[in-house]
Amino acid sequence: MGLKIGITIPTFTWRDMDYRMAATIVRDFSRKTEGLGFASITVWDHLIDAPGLYGGSWLDPLICLSHAAACTEKIRIGTHILVIPLRHPVLLAKEIATLDYVSAGRFFLGVGPGWNEPEFTAMGIDMRERGRRTDEVLDAVKLLLTQKNVTFNGQYFQFNGVTIDPRPPRYPEVWVAGGSRIPDSLSPDKPYMVKSVLKRIAKHANVFTCRASGKAEWVKRDFQTVKDYLRSAGRDPSTLRLGHVQATYVVDTEDREKALRIQRPRLESMMGTHRSWEHLQECYLVGSVKDIVGRLKELEGMGLEHVTVQPAAPDLSQVELIAEKILPHFN
Repeated sequence: MGLKIGITIPTFTWRDMDYRMAATIVRDFSRKTEGLGFASITVWDHLIDAPGLYGGSWLDPLICLSHAAACTEKIRIGTHILVIPLRHPVLLAKEIATLDYVSAGRFFLGVGPGWNEPEFTAMGIDMRERGRRTDEVLDAVKLLLTQKNVTFNGQYFQFNGVTIDPRPPRYPEVWVAGGSRIPDSLSPDKPYMVKSVLKRIAKHANVFTCRASGKAEWVKRDFQTVKDYLRSAGRDPSTLRLGHVQATYVVDTEDREKALRIQRPRLESMMGTHRSWEHLQECYLVGSVKDIVGRLKELEGMGLEHVTVQPAAPDLSQVELIAEKILPHFN
């Protein structure tokens, strides 16, 4: 089995967004992604602008996935990554169950604790609670999607005798995100794997998703850290698959400098200019086709099994280029 590559449809709030573009980035990207043989369709999630990493926000992930499910037939769909401490577990469980049914069981739940403080403030939540809320939501959602008449008495959520109907025939796969991040004044995240995330992965994850806001070497280091922690916690590391989220703008050239010149304004459009271009090059899939394939090959050698790639433009030809230039090296 080679590295599986999925497409994160670019549901970013592009500056020139209109109805036509919105239809393209959900409907047309989804159909093209399935038709070209990719492994999955995923969405990113930010409620409002998140300048610590990005130049804007994203359309609502669960609504977009529902539309993607209606536009496709077989490809897996998932949240990669849903900021779940902003959500109430009862409502989220209902939404997950609905997505599971309308997609005929194709949905997987990728989650993370978030990091963008204005989102938490807008929802009346103290961001210092994000990790504990994430764990509580995961605990509650699993009960709600696997049992009837659920009573839950957590620190943040309490409910009595709640039944979600219909519940999925099986509990969806859970992909838990985390990973080292290059230090930044707009985020509390660390340049290493923190213990709370390791515990969350060990308890809940079918897949660990390492994010792309660190250096390539840190991604490999985080993979090893997670494996080592699972062994120490008594869980076989082979029971956990390794995933990664990424962004790119593929240029059909082997001239690295030419590719970088073209890629820079595209990446900065989505990522913003808060981080330097040198920083963005460390994090994301840029450079020539050979550079991008080489980076993915290196990560595959470290055990990476699934990567989802978001094109840094609402441009369908990017899906075609990824299929033509990148996919054949891994299937």
